[in-house]
Amino acid sequence: MTNVYSFDGVLVFGLLFICTCAYLKKVPRLKSWLLSEKRGVWGVFYKAAVIGTRLHLGVALCCLAAAFYVLFIK
Repeated sequence: MTNVYSFDGVLVFGLLFICTCAYLKKVPRLKSWLLSEKRGVWGVFYKAAVIGTRLHLGVALCCLAAAFYVLFIK
C-alpha cells in the first residue's frame, strides 16, 4: 500500500490520474461531459487526458517502472 503523502505515492497517484483521464477521453459520453472544459478546475481533467494521449508511451513506461518499484523495491 502506497502512502499518498510520500513522494512515490504522489507519483503513483499522478500516473493513475493521467491514465484514467486518457481512458475517459475515449468514451464518447464521458468526453463531452467531463472533458469539455479546457480552463479552470475541470480543465485539469482535460489537460491530464491530453498528456496521457500524446505521451502514451512515456506514461506507460512510467507506470511499469512505478509498479515494479512498489511491488519489488518498496
